[in-house]
Amino acid sequence: MKLAVLAAVAALAFASPAAHAVTLKLGHNAAPGNPKDEASLFFAKRVGELSGGKITVQVGGNSQFGDDAEMLTGLRLGTLDISANSQGPTAGIVPQFGVIGLPFLFKTLPAAWQVLDGPIGDELKTEAEKKNLVVLAFWDNGIRHISNNVRPITKPDDLKGLKIRTPPDPATIDTFAALGANPTPMKFSELYLALQQGVVDGQENPLMNIYSSKLFEVQKYLSLTGHKYEMTVFLMSKPVWAKLSADDKKIIQQAATEARDLNRKLSAASDESLRGKIEAAGVKFNDVDTAPFQAMVKPVYEKWTKEQGDFVGRVQAAAKAAGM
Repeated sequence: MKLAVLAAVAALAFASPAAHAVTLKLGHNAAPGNPKDEASLFFAKRVGELSGGKITVQVGGNSQFGDDAEMLTGLRLGTLDISANSQGPTAGIVPQFGVIGLPFLFKTLPAAWQVLDGPIGDELKTEAEKKNLVVLAFWDNGIRHISNNVRPITKPDDLKGLKIRTPPDPATIDTFAALGANPTPMKFSELYLALQQGVVDGQENPLMNIYSSKLFEVQKYLSLTGHKYEMTVFLMSKPVWAKLSADDKKIIQQAATEARDLNRKLSAASDESLRGKIEAAGVKFNDVDTAPFQAMVKPVYEKWTKEQGDFVGRVQAAAKAAGM
């Protein structure tokens, strides 16, 4: 009898890891090789290592689990576990996130990271949690530039009448409207075909997104406007997070932070390494004096200050202190 009991206990002990195994789905919209994709795969690998194989993360890139808006809905409902999501769609749910994308706020990536890793980032995390979203880390989506098929952009007048695809991000839409362009919100997954068919004249993205999604194949000019910064918000479903053990939460948070550091490193290196490759494909680059552009977007700050109050001023002050 004792042997039978011992055998049953041993069997339960052996089975317990499988019984407590966790599988999580992580979605994003980037192409293979993009820093967002590389960091997501790294995150999955580290979670497996740190958990001793107990937690498995399935990565679905290229919008396999839906576009950004659909993934955000899944997170809030608990039907998707994790998403490396875009700033614009996230701002549609948590408006304060849009402030980080105001024009010409950050000149360098490290300045943006310093602000996001400080008190401003803590405020954003608090606001996100109110909407059933847990911010695991602020990854990077680069400083953005304008490409198009009509002419080089050297002054604001060059944008007049151009249909520029933007993400569904209020700050970006406001910025391009203020500059005289015709901002055209569109899913990133639809952008290549829209450029190829002339549905839009141009778009704005960091070089890493332009390269990994092959947008350079359907664009003639790339103007280094550096008009805004965007983060990639690494989010987890609050309902899913609440079900995890304290140890599992620590594992996921550690992996998310390590993946953030890799993502930022890859993002920072991309502008230096990719310009030559994009130029070799036939795209013509030009530098830009941003002063006239900055003068034209002042009304954007006035509008956002009315909507978001002193948060805009505090983000500006933090950016200045970080050495924008």
